[in-house]
Amino acid sequence: MTYKLPHLKRYGCLVLVALVTACSTSEKTPQQAAALEANGINMTHEAQINELISKMTLEEKVNMIHGVSSFTSGGVARLGIPELTMSDGPHGVRPEHGRDWSMDNAGNDSATYLPTGVALAATWNPELGYAFGEVLGRESKARGKDVILGPGVNIMRTPLNGRNFEYLSEDPYLAARMAVGYIKGVQDQGVAASVKHYAANNQEIKRAKVNVEMSERALREIYLPAFKASIIEGGALTIMGAYNKFRGQYSTHNAYLINDILKGEWGFKGLVVSDWGAVLNTMEALHHGTDIEMGTDLLQMPNINYNKFLLGDTVITLVKSGQVKESLVDEKVRRILRVMYHTNMMGAQRTPGALSTSAHQQTAQKVAEEAIVLLKNEGNLLPLSKTGVKSIAVIGANATRRQAMGGGSSQVRPPYEVTPLQGIQKMVAPGVKVTYAPGFEVTREEKANQKLIDEAVQAAKSADRVVFVGGWTHGYTDDWNGGGYDAEGADKPSLTMPFAQDQLLAAVLKANPNTVVVLIGGGPIDMSRWVNQTRSILQAWYPGMEGGTALAKVLFGETNPSGKLPVTFPKRLQDSPAHALGQYPGDKDTLNLEYREDIFVGYRYFDTYKVEPLFSFGHGLSYTSFGYTGLTISRQGEAVQVRLQVKNTGLVPGAEVVQLYVKDEQASVKRPEKELKAFQKVFLSPGESKTVTLTLQKDAFQFYDAGKKQWVLEPGKFQIVMGSSSRDIRLTGDITL
Repeated sequence: MTYKLPHLKRYGCLVLVALVTACSTSEKTPQQAAALEANGINMTHEAQINELISKMTLEEKVNMIHGVSSFTSGGVARLGIPELTMSDGPHGVRPEHGRDWSMDNAGNDSATYLPTGVALAATWNPELGYAFGEVLGRESKARGKDVILGPGVNIMRTPLNGRNFEYLSEDPYLAARMAVGYIKGVQDQGVAASVKHYAANNQEIKRAKVNVEMSERALREIYLPAFKASIIEGGALTIMGAYNKFRGQYSTHNAYLINDILKGEWGFKGLVVSDWGAVLNTMEALHHGTDIEMGTDLLQMPNINYNKFLLGDTVITLVKSGQVKESLVDEKVRRILRVMYHTNMMGAQRTPGALSTSAHQQTAQKVAEEAIVLLKNEGNLLPLSKTGVKSIAVIGANATRRQAMGGGSSQVRPPYEVTPLQGIQKMVAPGVKVTYAPGFEVTREEKANQKLIDEAVQAAKSADRVVFVGGWTHGYTDDWNGGGYDAEGADKPSLTMPFAQDQLLAAVLKANPNTVVVLIGGGPIDMSRWVNQTRSILQAWYPGMEGGTALAKVLFGETNPSGKLPVTFPKRLQDSPAHALGQYPGDKDTLNLEYREDIFVGYRYFDTYKVEPLFSFGHGLSYTSFGYTGLTISRQGEAVQVRLQVKNTGLVPGAEVVQLYVKDEQASVKRPEKELKAFQKVFLSPGESKTVTLTLQKDAFQFYDAGKKQWVLEPGKFQIVMGSSSRDIRLTGDITL
């Protein structure tokens, strides 16, 4: 993977990924190099930072460790220390004013609305992760933001989670690879990324109350790897604490998660910021690693006394009375100042940003195109012919619904949003008749509207082809938390397609079997009532401001779909491991939430326990076909090198995601049937072949031994499993370690 170089003026010397090259020609010792950079964080300003801290009053220090407005923590003007300005969200810079929740400039500051996190992950293309982050970084600078609150890397434990649309995958390896690119893209622009929500925030219902209990092995193998990679490989400057408790202590000030693992084992030198309102204990926050407390009580605005935050005046009293050492406060300020120096907030000149440029919009479209997953295509109903089809009926309220301002804290205000209907209308040839019928209403009642159904059926009967655009929406309305679906603060009540769409779709399919189903939304949906009657299904996620353009290009074959599912689609909710084996949403009396499914999350469960999914992890069809041949496996020192040939055996250009899974043939502990350990997206012309080379380090074969408190590689035979999905296996081979 090739990342663009950061701007040379950032540190006055060149920093490329994790390699530090000094400004002078003399080599640095390993100890000196470590002092200059820790996990990607610039450490060259420690003397200046210590000098600044020595000049601050206690009151000035404390002012820096809590919010002083809705989105800023305090600065020290007399010492030239600015406020630190933060902003959501993970797929576009939110439209809030820098100091409150009101929107800026009557819409003149519109930002790029990128596809959501799950869509980015569906590209299986880390290069796009970097481009995605680059857009966010440049636009954050343009809006005067210092920290962008993303990416979200929490694991998709349950398909009901209201924020799955923001997250990346059920698989920790895929989530890690996409997050690292995203973070580097953001931070190469001189803006800090904030990885969230640390840790085990895997549902929205009861999120601020539940106490998550899981095994140490599940924590290490499933729920921490994406965070670890974000810090150690991505060099994330900040991390956001979660709302929930973990093993009895709130995550935002959890001694084990933050002091022992994050700042201890991983050597994190950046800052920990709380989710808004997630600090609930002053002494724990002081001693257990919370560096900035953020939060806003919307009911009290604008008359909030931020000095009364738990890390406000109380800390001053505790220090002056001798109950708390001032050095605890100094350490938090030191971490904040490191981030400020690293992002050129302290005197250095930042490069200019840019807002919603045509290049950024093209990135949004590119991500959307590569994200769309062709789930089913019987009889090659797709792609549609631009000229051979004389009439198309577009049915479904999601065909005209704009999604950018929904979902809660991730809402984005773009200058425009191309809807699926608009994309189709623009794509078809002159003379092709395109009709539209909403078919359903997005309302809280969710009742079928027979009049709308009848109109949709008539439109379907009168058309050569039907494109049904349905699925989920961001809540019921476009306000902050409309409730319902794919929104912060609420989980889905079930996997049933809302707004009586099952009834509508059954009627449409009966009227016209040549119906393509397009699903909008953040994850799986129950398709049991109609999947066998449907020839073609596309999963479009929330595809961003150019989503309609991207969808139309896929529908009509200008773009060959190459997206792959980053999450398993179950046949029914009960088949999901959290619901089959674990607890959800938590014990009603104790609020304990036990992850009894342990490490068997997503495909690890479906494959190990022989449960048939509706669509498997990694699944995604193409308008062409690919052949796999020539698998070779060899040792390269401590690493294992895997090579194979992939050929486009069809008639049109396309891209295949080659997926490498590792299976432990015999282990002293129960391990999954197989686990994703490498992948590569390959673009091929018809008849073209390419050699794919994937390298596995020893961690690809290890498991976490909770008794020994370390990763273990047991000698023995491992199977290398190559596939087009977790269930579509093409080649296998063995290696003995």
